[in-house]
Order: sequence, then structure tokens, then C-alpha cells
Amino acid sequence: MLKDKIIVISGIGTGLGVKLAVEAARAGAAGLVVSARTAAKLEDAEQRVREVNPDCRVLKQVTDITKPEDCQALVDAAVAEFGRIDGLVNSAFVHGAMDHASTADIDSWMEPMATNLFGTLRLTQAVARQMQQQKQGAIVMVNTMAARKVPPVGEAGYAASKGALATTVKYLASELGPDNIRVNTVHMGWMWGAPVKGYVEWQSEQSGVPVEEIKGQIAANIPLRIVPPDEECARSALFFVSDYSRVVTGASLDVNGGEYMP
Repeated sequence: MLKDKIIVISGIGTGLGVKLAVEAARAGAAGLVVSARTAAKLEDAEQRVREVNPDCRVLKQVTDITKPEDCQALVDAAVAEFGRIDGLVNSAFVHGAMDHASTADIDSWMEPMATNLFGTLRLTQAVARQMQQQKQGAIVMVNTMAARKVPPVGEAGYAASKGALATTVKYLASELGPDNIRVNTVHMGWMWGAPVKGYVEWQSEQSGVPVEEIKGQIAANIPLRIVPPDEECARSALFFVSDYSRVVTGASLDVNGGEYMP
């Protein structure tokens, strides 16, 4: 699906981020530019990529997307190494406090906003300038079901930052479309991977309820009756940087096993 593509992925981590890199390599990407604030995560990502596609070239770049100079350095390094950028997957995020809008410390919303909205936009603008020179490119934002459906737990600050990002996608798609640059978003729900697994294991320890029972309780609210594996969710996101979505822009795809249906 990504044969010969050069893909930039931000927010490489233990959950969806590293799975995006692995699945992009599995889909035949010729080169990956992986970025995170922690170098060790990039080393781990490269090793995992090598296991599924030894021929995929990997460029590791420590990047804080809230810093304009880091975003431009990532783009410059990618172009120096590969000559172009075909796709950008914006996966970097900060969750912030579990809070409610009516009682939140508003100052605590600043960090999620700085990364999830402004940082993502900084990196997108830097990559878009390169794509405008190329007259082609595709960008996908990893968003959340919490911006579509109010969850029982408090995620107001996180959801607000992601909701603002979802609106920004429409503007970007309209503005960059004439340069043959597509911008779309995927709204992820529960994903079975390291972060959710850790949360469920913690819940199990606190409550004495077995992990599989808690997992089953989550799945009971999902029409497919599974907690979607994060690698499957990653493939849905990568669809938007592939040629299979060449005439799709400004779209939002819900990747949640049917838990939320617009």
C-alpha cells in the first residue's frame, strides 16, 4: 500500500506510534522518518521496523513538535536523506489531566493544546511547505473518539485540544488542496496495545477483577465485540497517506469498532 513512499511519523512511542512505523514498513514504505522527544523510543522503532522490512530505510530524529526549529530540522533532515516527503502521520500527543470542563484547572489545558493543536500545526506547516514545492503529499491527523463522544471518565482538556485539531483539518484540506496535498483525520477509540493494556492491568490490581473480564466489559460496548488492536488501527490511519485515498481530503474516519457512529 505504501510502496516507494517516504513517510514521516511523529510521536513514536510504546503504543500506536511505534505500530504506525512497523505497519508502514510492512506496507512497503521505502523510507521512514521517525520522531519523538526520546531517542530510546526511536532506537526501538528502528529495530522493530527492521524485523518486518529490512529494506526500509529509517531516519531517526529527536523532535519536540512544540519547537518550530525542531519541526524545520526534521523536514530538512528528511529531505536531505530522501529528497522528498510523501506522507506525514501526526501521532504526537500529550493527554494531560483527567478532568471535566466545569471544574478543570484551565492552566492544565495549556500543555495538551501546545502539543496536540499548536505543535501538530507547526509540524504540519513545516512539512506542507516541502509538499507545496513537490506539488503532492498526504497528511493524516491521529485524533480521538473523546472529541466525538463524551466518555464516562473526564478527558475534557485532551478532547478540547483534539476537537480544535479536527476543525483545523478542514481548513488545511481546503487551503492545501490546490497544491495536490490531502489532509484527513482518524478518530481512534479504545486500542489494545501497551497503554490500554497497562491501564487495564492497573484496574485489575485495584479492583481484583481479572484482566480479561475488564477487557470484556470494554468490548461489550463495541459492536464488533473486540478492543481493536492498535496495529489494525494504525493500518486505517496509513490508508490516508496511501494512493488508495488519492481523491479523499477533509475527511474524518472513526476507527473504534463501531463504538461511536456519527
